[in-house]
Amino acid sequence: MNPGDDSDRTFAGSIPETYDRYLVPLIFEPYAIDLAARLAKLPATALLELAAGTGVVTRRLALELPASVAITATDLNQPMLDQATAIGTSRPVSWRQADAMQLPFADASFDVVVCQFGVMFFPDKARAFAEARRVLRAGGVFIINVWDRIEENEFAATATEALAELFPENPPRFMARVPHGYHDPAAIERDLAAGGFTRDVIVETVSARSRAASPRIPAVAYCHGTPLRGEIDARDPARLEEAVERVESALARRFGHAAIDGKTQALVVTVRR
Repeated sequence: MNPGDDSDRTFAGSIPETYDRYLVPLIFEPYAIDLAARLAKLPATALLELAAGTGVVTRRLALELPASVAITATDLNQPMLDQATAIGTSRPVSWRQADAMQLPFADASFDVVVCQFGVMFFPDKARAFAEARRVLRAGGVFIINVWDRIEENEFAATATEALAELFPENPPRFMARVPHGYHDPAAIERDLAAGGFTRDVIVETVSARSRAASPRIPAVAYCHGTPLRGEIDARDPARLEEAVERVESALARRFGHAAIDGKTQALVVTVRR
């Protein structure tokens, strides 16, 4: 598995269901609530969501935004959208498979473009940002969040360290490389500028807590519910359960054997067209 190859962006098979069942409440829900609250304060008639995944932000937006705001939610991975539509939303949403680097929408179609924890997966971030700018109306808002460095996200860091011990000659580095690999504000601002965003960029650090009823839950979440599973399978598919157990044990040693609680941290980035 080569760094940055398509496997880093593949969410298929059992991953979408596991992702939504375990990872969404574990780490994504608090930041979805945060983004929706920010967006509810903005005047808008049309909103586009990129990399919607299984719809955690979409569901919050459907609850928080006025019915007059049309919501279009997209993702590159159709299996993730299938999971999102199966769960549903509190009001109608337009779901569409789309590549963020080549959006199938006309210029100036939206007042707001939002992306939760998705830009890290875009192979050409400046191009994706240029597409977001293209479909935004003048004065429209582009708002994203990205995970901070992995050391600030305790469950992910613990899982990565545990798997490095299990596969010392070729440690699975997906979590550090991709989800937690795009946290430098200067780099993000450069990519936004390359995408045509010339106004001031606002970067805010948002911390939250990740809670689970047992160490087993985040162990399954990371090893089964992300492309990290592909990295484990590439090394030895027969050791998947061993990987889960290794991560579970590491989490238990650090956080306890019953309900556990760990720090998460992300950056929220806002810029106007």
